[in-house]
Amino acid sequence: MLCIRHIRFYSNFCLLKAKYIYGLDKSAWRYRHPHRLFRTTFVSNGQIVQFKLSDIGEGITEVTVKEWYVKEGDIVSQFDSICEVQSDKASVTITSRYDGIIRKLHYNLDEIAYVGKPLVDIETDALKDVAPEEDVVEAPAVSHDEHTHQEIKGHKTLATPAVRRLAMENNIKLSEVVGTGKDNRILKEDILNYLDKQTGAILPLSPKPKIITPSLKLEPTPDMPKEKTSTIPISQHIVIAGKDKTEALSGFHKAMVKTMTAALKIPHFGYYDEVELNQLVQLREEMKPTAQARGVNLSFMPFFIKAASLGLLHYPILNASVDENAQNITYKASHNIGVAMDTEQGLLVPNVKNVQARTVFEIASELNRLQNLGSANQLGTNDLTGGTFTLSNIGRIGGTYAKPVILPPEVAIGALGKIQVLPRFDSNGEVFKAQIMNVSWSADHRIIDGATMARFSNLWKSYLENPASMLLDLK
Repeated sequence: MLCIRHIRFYSNFCLLKAKYIYGLDKSAWRYRHPHRLFRTTFVSNGQIVQFKLSDIGEGITEVTVKEWYVKEGDIVSQFDSICEVQSDKASVTITSRYDGIIRKLHYNLDEIAYVGKPLVDIETDALKDVAPEEDVVEAPAVSHDEHTHQEIKGHKTLATPAVRRLAMENNIKLSEVVGTGKDNRILKEDILNYLDKQTGAILPLSPKPKIITPSLKLEPTPDMPKEKTSTIPISQHIVIAGKDKTEALSGFHKAMVKTMTAALKIPHFGYYDEVELNQLVQLREEMKPTAQARGVNLSFMPFFIKAASLGLLHYPILNASVDENAQNITYKASHNIGVAMDTEQGLLVPNVKNVQARTVFEIASELNRLQNLGSANQLGTNDLTGGTFTLSNIGRIGGTYAKPVILPPEVAIGALGKIQVLPRFDSNGEVFKAQIMNVSWSADHRIIDGATMARFSNLWKSYLENPASMLLDLK
């Protein structure tokens, strides 16, 4: 007699899990998939294990549960997605470490989950040789007749279950991927970059919702030319009256409170200047078709970032950090330049790593990747941490001047205004049309004096006003 306990559908195949099987070899029930390996687990008389939320790094102690991918009673396998959580730094997908049945969800949506506390209860009998929850150090165990592309011989590779799952689904050998995380840990971004180099494309991302701004055409008047119309943005869903609503700060808003409170302790020094970008505007127009042919959108920002990095080579104190008691200065070897982004989740500051070793084109390509991830709310922890210097492009919204706030433990930040066509005088006293951009700098006045900030700004300005001069310092 065959007693069937569970039926599971996957990709139009049925996987039957038996409670009692007489005269059949368990290996005969093995199910194979082209990209993933599922192991049959017999969970009769299984134990209930509390799957705890592991430490996801960066000192994060609590997260918000944003989405559940399972419900009570669902059958899960190792590396199946359980839920998505959001910390004050990034969104993270939590994957299962067991084969079994979900018996209890400990949190509802938008509730706060704490590191080290139970996330879900799973009924399973696969409790032997379970690896630590923080990272899967070696490839998943397989039988002798089951060889997968995830098996790595001769050395260990650090990667989380989610990263291994992504690699398996795209038939990537982890041994061929260079890890950029701590201790050469392979990150999700490393897999995406590897795919980009191999196929010339990255995984599809959810498009950012388009905001349609209706145009209001005014009827021409006697003193208004007929061909001129006015485009006025109209706000939709305006609430005229209603009740007060109180919400608890969470996620990135909570992180902003923490960061800005720490920044308030820093004595800020401000410095302002304007930059004439005529030559840079012309250079960018010439380079845009070449960049587009390579699949990259070339904005002004890569030039601003590269010029800043060249300036930091001459003034490394601006690429430093100060400890909490302001007793020690750490000069950072890498120029991880952050770019402030206005996203649906609020202000995020991902950074371009190792700018000092990248070309302008490579910086532009990385910016495109970060912008795509930001639009899809998929920026990872590695993208949002480790910054050493920041530029905020307020000109994208329309600002001219600002008083940017330093992001601790960094010691300097710049705000870039919009580019305007304004009249200026040349060396002969002749008026000409100039492409002018204003820049506002803020520096930690405990360790940076005004003269240093001014000299750095002048050097950065000279690179942008004469883009060819950057060739002398490029490595």
